[in-house]
Amino acid sequence: MRIYAFSDEASASLAGQIAAMKRNGLSGTEIRTVDGQNVSALSREKAREILSALWDAGLSVWSLGSPIGKIPLDAGGFEEHLDLLKHTLDIADILECKNLRMFSFYLPEGARPEDCRNEVTDRLSRMAEAAEGSGVALCHENEKGIYGDLAPRCAEILDAVPALRCVFDPANFIQCGQDVPEAWTLLGPRVYYMHIKDALADGTVVPAGRGIGHLSDLLRDYRARGGEVVTVEPHLQVFDGFAALEKDHKTPMQTYAYPTADAAFDAACGALKELL
Repeated sequence: MRIYAFSDEASASLAGQIAAMKRNGLSGTEIRTVDGQNVSALSREKAREILSALWDAGLSVWSLGSPIGKIPLDAGGFEEHLDLLKHTLDIADILECKNLRMFSFYLPEGARPEDCRNEVTDRLSRMAEAAEGSGVALCHENEKGIYGDLAPRCAEILDAVPALRCVFDPANFIQCGQDVPEAWTLLGPRVYYMHIKDALADGTVVPAGRGIGHLSDLLRDYRARGGEVVTVEPHLQVFDGFAALEKDHKTPMQTYAYPTADAAFDAACGALKELL
């Protein structure tokens, strides 16, 4: 398995992210923000600096954790968003990255998904056309509030726009009320890579294997199908006042709470390794 991570959850700085990835023996990053800048806003010069630092550390970029497609469907400005996609594709090329994580638009309040389907797929088709020939795959992630929140609509998107690839996030499905084994039955054969994120029934994110996401079963099947790549997305709770809470026996401690972002990041990586 090649294990990557949203390394910005360990540190805002590139140096801190590199240290966290090296400490956990990861292959590299699904790059999202560096030094306070989203990957889609990076200059070409900054991207070259990042690539050089990662290479020096023996790390690589698996995917861009971009915000492409994570905008309201009815907000306007889609042409400008296409321009942002094209710039982000340029950044992917500089970072020698072959994948770009993206989404399928927030639906207007009160709108029925079926009434939005054609516009969503038309926009996604235009995005796929913009990426054609770039050597970068557009990878759709299921997410709360967007058209592709539930597994059947993710399948609709993949059918309508065959150029898109499927990123499977178990915790996001849980938070949408989607049964994860049912989602895997529908999407498993089409999953390109996985985000390793688990959750309890109430939506609280917990380390892999501690929630109801059936991560062990999913990973077993994913590997049997030839799956080789996962991205750890910790999303675990970090409390600045952790030490004080620990000493105050009157205050109940949450089961999965961590004193620092580094500690939370290490816990998420360690939980995945236990499952593997």
